[in-house]
Amino acid sequence: MVLRLLMRYLANNEQLIQRMAESYPMRRAAQLAVALMYRTKSLAREQGLHEMTPERFKSFVNMFKNNVRQELEGVKKELNSKKKN
Repeated sequence: MVLRLLMRYLANNEQLIQRMAESYPMRRAAQLAVALMYRTKSLAREQGLHEMTPERFKSFVNMFKNNVRQELEGVKKELNSKKKN
């Protein structure tokens, strides 16, 4: 409750928001976010992902999830086998 009140006060403090917006870390974070967006956009164009149909995109995401799941299971098995030895 107290944290919520404090956050509301800070969010509604216009001078504080302005000072934070003009600070180097905030400006740098915004620059990095925009650079990342443009980089991923260009990579998607190079690999033809921007022309994907929704069905193909879903298939791609499902394959990615399955691959990540398989890798995690493999790592878990390796860790368990190392613990046993």
